[in-house]
Amino acid sequence: MAFDVSCFFWVVLFSAGCKVITSLDQMCVEKEANKTYNCENLGLSEIPDTLPNTTEFLEFSFNFLPTIHNRTFSRLMNLTFLDLTRCQINWIHEDTFQSHHQLSTLVLTGNPLIFMAETSLNGPKSLKHLFLIQTGISNLEFIPVHNLENLESLYLGSNHISSIKFPKDFPARNLKVLDFQNNAIHHLSREDMRSLEQATNLSLNFNGNNVKGIELGAFDSTVFQSLNFGGTPNLSVIFNGLQNSTTQSLWLGTFEDIGDEDISSAMLKGLCEMSVESLNLQKHHFSDISSTTFQCFTQIQELDLTATHLKGLPSGIKGLNLLKKLVLSVNHFDQLCQISAANFPSLTHLYIRGNVKKLDLGVGCLEKLGNLQTLDLSHNDIEASDCCSLQLKNLSHLHTLNLSHNEPLGLQSQAFKECPQLELLDLAFTRLHINAPQSPFQNLHFLQVLNLTYCFLDTSNQHLLAGLPVLRHLNLKGNHFQDGTITRTNLLQTMDSLEVLILSFCGLLSIDRQAFHSLGKMSHVDLSHNSLTCDSIDSLSHLKGIYLNLAANNINIISPHLLPILSQQSTINLSHNPLDCTCSNIHFLTWYKENLHKLEGLEETTCANPPSLRGVKLSDVKLSCGITAIGIFFLIVFLLLLAILLFFAVKYLLRWKYQHI
Repeated sequence: MAFDVSCFFWVVLFSAGCKVITSLDQMCVEKEANKTYNCENLGLSEIPDTLPNTTEFLEFSFNFLPTIHNRTFSRLMNLTFLDLTRCQINWIHEDTFQSHHQLSTLVLTGNPLIFMAETSLNGPKSLKHLFLIQTGISNLEFIPVHNLENLESLYLGSNHISSIKFPKDFPARNLKVLDFQNNAIHHLSREDMRSLEQATNLSLNFNGNNVKGIELGAFDSTVFQSLNFGGTPNLSVIFNGLQNSTTQSLWLGTFEDIGDEDISSAMLKGLCEMSVESLNLQKHHFSDISSTTFQCFTQIQELDLTATHLKGLPSGIKGLNLLKKLVLSVNHFDQLCQISAANFPSLTHLYIRGNVKKLDLGVGCLEKLGNLQTLDLSHNDIEASDCCSLQLKNLSHLHTLNLSHNEPLGLQSQAFKECPQLELLDLAFTRLHINAPQSPFQNLHFLQVLNLTYCFLDTSNQHLLAGLPVLRHLNLKGNHFQDGTITRTNLLQTMDSLEVLILSFCGLLSIDRQAFHSLGKMSHVDLSHNSLTCDSIDSLSHLKGIYLNLAANNINIISPHLLPILSQQSTINLSHNPLDCTCSNIHFLTWYKENLHKLEGLEETTCANPPSLRGVKLSDVKLSCGITAIGIFFLIVFLLLLAILLFFAVKYLLRWKYQHI
């Protein structure tokens, strides 16, 4: 009763405010007008009337729909995507989706399904993706097979399925993805796999099933895109069962909480009876690694040995001429030479990230990899006083080099002369000591992306970035400039091809008006998280149509003469600035409301002054900066008093004049 009385009281005062609040609590979020809506977690038990009939993409998860039937969604005939995750659905009745001919994706994840009618999926002419994860299914006979001729992906993970035997009339011809991860499938027979014979280039996932037996020949009648047997303790079962099979990718990685057997050379001989292009063995242990361990890897083009506890690879490995990509991350190498790079003469991509020990680059350890195009050596605690010519010897075809998140590196002039074809160089979070007056990058005539985030550079060196004629993307985040100022003459003046410039967290206080004068091609400028005032906006006057990020600076009042500069940009972020919301800034506030379509971060763009408006969004501020009625009254009184004063002053002066004639 107390609630009713209070609600009535507020209704009287605020025009039915209680009703409005209730409706707002259940309001779906519109992501794209008349097409895309998010109604997640609103406690709904039916489709809101506010959703337009033209809705195509609907996220309706975490609501309450224990039973769905042919009237539940009948009004939304244009649906192409429907997410009903964890809506406590138990029953799906006949012809539930009979009017949804365009529905292509249906997500039923996390619903405790008891019944699905045979015709429950009738209607959609092109249902391609069906998610039945965590629905309690124990038998594939439960899935209605009617109208699934165009199905491309079926997700059945985290159920209680023990056999993958589909009904005899299950349409598998167009199936591309079949996911059984985390079920109870321990044995795979030829009969089980016969229902999938029509599928080609199928990706089949048995991750987390602890497969204990595969009947010989079960996989030899179909060509697979990928097979995933992750978490299988005994890989001998997999290698023996996959004889005569063909798959582009074979994922056999394991997990830390699984007590699997060590991989032996004898176990890997099963690869000789298979056709595999990409192999993943991450987190396994090798019991007796030697040159013969890899004798059946001759057809492998991609090999992932992440976290396989390797301290080195044996030399003299033969037959790996087809290997293009090798991943050796999170291992225990002391020196780069321990990977025996000469074993992999055709390698184009090498990834050694997050080595457990401090990695020494050595000298010429990779010189036999003349075809290498991508090299990732990040997160390895690499330290070198003279980098990187000797270490990267003969890598003339290298296009991408990642040395980020390492210990200090000393760079001499032309430090990367052995890699003249570099297009991307990432040195982020690696302290650089430039030991030469000339640029260490000056021979990189093809470099397009350079990441120097938090490299603690001497930005006063105007030649630091010389010799980069086609550089398009430059990240200098976290590098400070002398006195917090970018002067007219600076290290950026030779960057006339630059399109993206990131100068966030650089401690900037000001930017000279001519500092960016030579950077006429820029389309993205990030100056966020500095201490710039509005005066620095002048340095961007020659740029048009750019993305401009000025968030988290010290901008309070923006002068009217700067507004045309902002107007000519495509997107602007002014959030987290101490903006003034008084009449002193009325020109900017007016411009702001007229240009909301250009602005991002609207929720975080708030007033700092006056105190009464602190925290209020700029888009909600309403100021009246004209003369009020009270002001007019006092002005009239003031003028009247001034007139009376002048009258008596003139009268006094005339009287004084006549008295002294």
